[in-house]
Amino acid sequence: MKYLSFCLLFVVFISSCGNNDALKMEVAGNVKGLKKGTLYLQKVEDSVLVTLDSLEMRGRGDFLFETKLESPEIYYLYLKKDDNNDINDRITFFGEPGKITINTIWNAFDSKAVIEGSDTQKKLEEYKEVMSRFNAQNLELLQASQDSVLLSNPTALDSLQKANEQNIKRSYLYALNYAMSNANSDVAPFIALTEVADANVKYLDSLYLLLSPEVAQGKYGKALKKYLDLRASE
Repeated sequence: MKYLSFCLLFVVFISSCGNNDALKMEVAGNVKGLKKGTLYLQKVEDSVLVTLDSLEMRGRGDFLFETKLESPEIYYLYLKKDDNNDINDRITFFGEPGKITINTIWNAFDSKAVIEGSDTQKKLEEYKEVMSRFNAQNLELLQASQDSVLLSNPTALDSLQKANEQNIKRSYLYALNYAMSNANSDVAPFIALTEVADANVKYLDSLYLLLSPEVAQGKYGKALKKYLDLRASE
């Protein structure tokens, strides 16, 4: 009986250790060319940007951060370069349990960042790549509407306005469809909250009901439920 009790306690101990490891995130990488600066690991808590850890960079660009997390969520790497230039200094990435590698260069810190090891990040990048096309078309339509010739042509301006509205509608539909197609990923409620929060509540409700139990209990799944409850009370 004592042997059995010991075995059960050992199994529980091993299981608890495994669960703790599963909730840890390691962020490592290199900032090529960086000679001096401070790197910060940050995230938003209760609408406030907080610093979780920091590292003084002196002569080498290698870095390593470790933190615990309850579910995948957005994190930031902020680089204070000591060059009096606050542009191009923050990398946004979807953190999740496990090891994430981020490699970049000091003078194009965010734009040249290569992020690996996060499946949720891959989903977000895939989404953003398509959305960038909708945004580019919106910009083209906006520029066209400023044309001096078109400004004196009400019919042409009306056509541009309709084209812009159609493009926005298509981007909303894409966002909703992408989220619904990836309901087992935390990217789904994140997109709902940050990209299409003003969409018809019936679509957001449908998305929430599609979320896997794990995603629904994650940070953004809970936030989406809270948001839907708020919309329902209005």
